Amino acid sequence: MQFFNSTFLLRAAAAIILLMHSIPGMFNNGINDFGRYYLNEVGFAPVGIPLAWAIKLSHVAAAICLLLNKFLRWAAIITIFILITGIIMVHYKEGWYVVGGGRNGIEFNFLFIVVLITIMFPNGFKKAID
Repeated sequence: MQFFNSTFLLRAAAAIILLMHSIPGMFNNGINDFGRYYLNEVGFAPVGIPLAWAIKLSHVAAAICLLLNKFLRWAAIITIFILITGIIMVHYKEGWYVVGGGRNGIEFNFLFIVVLITIMFPNGFKKAID
């Protein structure tokens, strides 16, 4: 498996998105606020803040894996699990659209899940099953 293969642009774009979704919150108290004011309030107390940090650190680890083209399936599976959980807990009730026809909907998570599946199976499912 080479670094600059057919999935390089998708991997780089996904890594940038994961990093930009994680790193600012490490410095502006966003992760702590998400843990304290959302996760703790919906029933994860008293582990909301550590859980929020685990989620964001997993995004950073996944970004590194994507950039290095290593451990892609594990990184994608864990990230997809987090994205699906986000859809169920946060985005579904907001509808489909992130902006435009709505706010904070599931369309971004849906697209990102498809991108990660494509990275996991660059030759399609038939090749992966054979």
